[in-house]
Amino acid sequence: MTVLVGCAENRGRGRRAIAVLVGITTVAAGAAACSDSDAVAGKDAVRLTVKPLQQDGAVAPDTPITVQAENGTVENVTVQARGSAVAGGLDQARTRWTSRWGLVPATDYTVTATGLGRDGRTETVTGRFRTAKVKRTVAANVEAPSPKETVGVGMPIILRFDRPVTNRAAVERAMELHSTKPVEGAWSWFGDQSVVFRTRKFWPAHTKVNLVAHLSGVRAAKGTWGKDFTLDFRIGDSHISKGSAKSHMMTVRTNGRKARTIPVSMGMGGSTKYTTTNGVHLTMEKSNPVIMDSATTGCGPGCPGYYRETVYSAVRISNSGEYVHSAPWSVGSQGNSNVSHGCVNASPSNARWFYNLAYRGDPVIITGTSRDLEPENGWGYWQKSWKDWLKDGATHQTLKIANGDAAPA
Repeated sequence: MTVLVGCAENRGRGRRAIAVLVGITTVAAGAAACSDSDAVAGKDAVRLTVKPLQQDGAVAPDTPITVQAENGTVENVTVQARGSAVAGGLDQARTRWTSRWGLVPATDYTVTATGLGRDGRTETVTGRFRTAKVKRTVAANVEAPSPKETVGVGMPIILRFDRPVTNRAAVERAMELHSTKPVEGAWSWFGDQSVVFRTRKFWPAHTKVNLVAHLSGVRAAKGTWGKDFTLDFRIGDSHISKGSAKSHMMTVRTNGRKARTIPVSMGMGGSTKYTTTNGVHLTMEKSNPVIMDSATTGCGPGCPGYYRETVYSAVRISNSGEYVHSAPWSVGSQGNSNVSHGCVNASPSNARWFYNLAYRGDPVIITGTSRDLEPENGWGYWQKSWKDWLKDGATHQTLKIANGDAAPA
C-alpha cells in the first residue's frame, strides 16, 4: 500500500507543498505538519495500520478489512468499492475498525482512515487493494416470497441453493434483515441446500421486510462462494383461519376480528391419504381452476376410488394435495360431516370469498383429525417447536429484528 502524506513548510520559507511517498502502513502524526527541522513524530503520535495491502496480492473475499490504531484511537474510516460505502464498526475502545460483511470478488477497494493520537494530533492514511476472482459460486433461489409481494402473517423466507452448503453458520450470519415492526425469528436448515427464516410468532400485520444477503464474500463450501441478493416484501392484513374436522366449521379472522364462519367438509378418513392433516398450514398458491387427479397420490385409472375433478377457487395449503376449494357436490355435507378426499370443501360462494381474500402465507389451522402435518409438507414450518427450529439452525440463535440490523436476542 502507498500512503500519501502532505505537509506544508512554515511561512518564513514559503507555502510549498511536499508530497511524501511512504511504502508502509503506519504513519506518525508528526509527519502531517513539518517543522523547520522536519522532526520525527513523538511517541504519543497515532500510528494507523490498514489491512489488507495491495502488495499482498489478490485478496480472498472472506478477508476482513481492519484499521488498527496505536497510541490513539480510530476516528473515522471510509471504505469505497464500486462507488458504494462498505459497512463496518469500531470496537469499544475505538482502537480497531473491522468491516462487517464479506467482500465482493474481483473488486477494487479504497480505505481512508483517520486517527487521533495521545498528543491531540490527527493522521489520515489511504490504502488500496483488489479482491481475487472466484471460479465457482453457489446461488440462492428465493422460493418465497416474491419481490415486492404482499403476503400473510405466517410467511417464511425460503431459500434453495443450487449446490450443497457446508459453511452454514457463515451463510446465516451474512443475512442482514430489517423490519418496520419488531419481531424475533431465526434461520433453520432442511438438508444442505435449503434454509428457511421463520418468525417466532406470526409477523405483525402491515410490516415491511428487507433482506440483504451479503453472500459474495462467504465461502459457502470448499472452493465455492455465494452471490449477493436483496429481497423486499410486505406483510398485509392478518388473515388467520381455524377449521375443525369435528365441528365442520372454519372461522376466518381478519386483523383479529371474525370475518366469516364457513361450513366445511374435510377428509373422509379410512386411509392416511384421505385424512386432512392437523396443524398450522400456510396458503401456498391460488388457482382457478385446478384439475385434481388421484393419480398424483398413487391411485390412477382403474384404482378403486380413482377420481379426476376440475375444481374452482382452489387455495393450496400443503404439498400432499390439500386445498381449500369450491365443492358444490358436497354442500349438503358441509357443516355436518366429512366426505372429501382430504381437502377442505366449501360452498362455491364461500370458497370464492376465501380465494379472493387469501394472500400466500396466510395461516390455516386445522384440528380434529388423526394425521399431523409434517414440517416439510408444503410450508408446514410452524409445526416445529421453537426449540427444534433453533436446534436445526447453524447458529442456534434467536434474532431480534427491527429497523436496525438483526441482532441475537
